[in-house]
Amino acid sequence: MNLDIQQFKADFFKALAHPLRIKILEILAQGDKSVNEILELLELEGSAVSQQLSILRSKNIVIGNKEGNRVIYSLRDPAIIELLSVAKKIFNNHLIDTITILDKVNEMEK
Repeated sequence: MNLDIQQFKADFFKALAHPLRIKILEILAQGDKSVNEILELLELEGSAVSQQLSILRSKNIVIGNKEGNRVIYSLRDPAIIELLSVAKKIFNNHLIDTITILDKVNEMEK
């Protein structure tokens, strides 16, 4: 088994494993944004967002292009949008399963 590819995958998913990074990706899924636009949409201070953007850049998940005195961020691969969509479907399926189990438990208690 090639552990290098497994390590790459693990590092990729680790880079996604933060709520703020997920939110940044959801914002960028709607289109390219400057750092200031991202900050406004998140309603957060610059240092927290810059740190998360740096992590996403280091794993080649987002790219930043300098335009004048602004940096415009975009998703490096549009498949990230699909990944976010699939993750949402999985999350919703888990919620549905949990609700179904809770409904059954409630029925048994009656």
